[in-house]
Amino acid sequence: MDLFKHGRSSAADPASPPPVPTAPKRKKRWIKWIIIALIAVLAAALILRACLPQNQNRQAMSEAVYQYETVSRRDITDELSYSGTLEPADSYNVTALVSGEILEAPFEEGDVLEEGAALYTIDTDNAQNSIDQAELSLEQAQMNYDRALESLENLNVTAPASGTVISLDVEPGDEVQAGQQLGSLRDSTTVVLRIPFNAADAAAISAGDTASITVDGSFETLSGTVTKVSGADEILSGGMIVRYVTIEAANPGAIAADTSATAVVNGIACNSAGTFSYKAEETITAEASGTVVSVTADEGSWVNEGGTILTLESDELSESLRNSEISLENAQLSLENAQEQLDNYQITSPIAGTVIQKNYKAGDTLGSSSAGTLCTIYDLSYLTMTLNVDELDISDIEVGQRVTITADAVEGQTYEGEVTAISVQGTTSGGVTTYPVTIRIDETDGLLPGMNVDAQIVIESAEQVLTVPAGAVERGNRVLVSTESETGKAALAAQEESGAAAGDAPEGYVYVEVTLGVSDGDYIEILSGLSEGDEIAYMGSAGSAYSGSFDMMGGMEMGGFGGAVTISPGEGMPAGGGGPGGGMGGR
Repeated sequence: MDLFKHGRSSAADPASPPPVPTAPKRKKRWIKWIIIALIAVLAAALILRACLPQNQNRQAMSEAVYQYETVSRRDITDELSYSGTLEPADSYNVTALVSGEILEAPFEEGDVLEEGAALYTIDTDNAQNSIDQAELSLEQAQMNYDRALESLENLNVTAPASGTVISLDVEPGDEVQAGQQLGSLRDSTTVVLRIPFNAADAAAISAGDTASITVDGSFETLSGTVTKVSGADEILSGGMIVRYVTIEAANPGAIAADTSATAVVNGIACNSAGTFSYKAEETITAEASGTVVSVTADEGSWVNEGGTILTLESDELSESLRNSEISLENAQLSLENAQEQLDNYQITSPIAGTVIQKNYKAGDTLGSSSAGTLCTIYDLSYLTMTLNVDELDISDIEVGQRVTITADAVEGQTYEGEVTAISVQGTTSGGVTTYPVTIRIDETDGLLPGMNVDAQIVIESAEQVLTVPAGAVERGNRVLVSTESETGKAALAAQEESGAAAGDAPEGYVYVEVTLGVSDGDYIEILSGLSEGDEIAYMGSAGSAYSGSFDMMGGMEMGGFGGAVTISPGEGMPAGGGGPGGGMGGR
């Protein structure tokens, strides 16, 4: 730069000699010519591209950032990928609820057991003692309850015999004590005559025989029935040996107690006269203490034996009965618990499975405190795993979806699983919520609980459907189709017929709208718009698609249609960019 300044200042002096051009001046002229040549070459390339036939135009496109593919059929699957840890179908840590010496433990680690198989037998001496004590307590509680119930039943004062209530000395509200006389009743409809017969004659008399009774004084004759013949001899005054015979007869109404009479049975006359008594003449007595709350039979009313005459009330007896009832229930529960405890001395397998760990053996003693886990059993009939699925993906997952499982520990093997449960209870961490999804794997050869595996959940899948690369679908669901393809020809003809503009499609291609289906990220299903065999083009990455360029003057590159031109940074033109349809670009 200093040289150029120096030259301009010397030009003002006519005496000074003209400056000599320096090397930098020549270099700048060369750059100028390089730029002019580059512009000319680019212009020629654009003209050449326009004159190329279709197949040469396609070659020019291939040398740019476009890629080509034919619409074809393939299986396509949309899936989500997550990782998890395998777990057994079921697991159980067996524990003991009782203490004592282990008598038997007939199994070993690795054994496959059925549900209910014997695991441990524990000494039951302590349990049997508890049962015996509980049975004694229950018996005592039952006796106390029965006594309390009987006392409560005594609050109903009943007739000791059938008869007429002659007197009743209490009324509602009166307090009575146990053993207190409350009134009396009498059955005067039947009279009873107890009369002596000679012992020898009495042997011929039996209960049920008919007797003829003669009432002294009135000489009234009654028909009666022998109800009892005494089996013991008695000696009357004068040394007479007799046996008493009891006869009952209907009272015609005029016979009073203590009236004397004689009787003849089977033609045999009595030894001497006897006296009548009423069949029933009883005192009404309270069996329990309480307050009279109601009177059922008034004086003069007839009651049958056992019929209620009056009712008492006693809070003390009611409370005593309730307490006895509670004690009885507690005693019954204690016995049931003791018997259930006896079942706990025989420990069986709660599930069908494989013994993974055995911690106690025969001869070991289980203390009164918790002994921990006696053994561990896994159900390995199938395996499960739980995936924590992101909230953005959970709506795509459904029960029954197929899952592909792979494990680093089992190389080259793929397993199939199925979604069996989706929890709605999410867990939030770091602002992200995940939901547990349970997977079941039935074919598990080579897999073990605890292994870390990868799972691909199939969201959607389709077999042998028309597909194109996902990158071939542009905004508006458009695909660039060659006009040499049947679909492209039809689309171009429809375009020309309608008079629509060709749009931004490059020469030899036309945009076709399509309907999309399943996508796996790389390819996407075409439901309508294209046909199998159609040739399509789409923009690939510039780094990978660019090819067929040539180098000029140490760093210049030029592509064909839609291609790129790269100029090494330095003196002259900076790197630039160009889009589909030609132009210059840098990368």
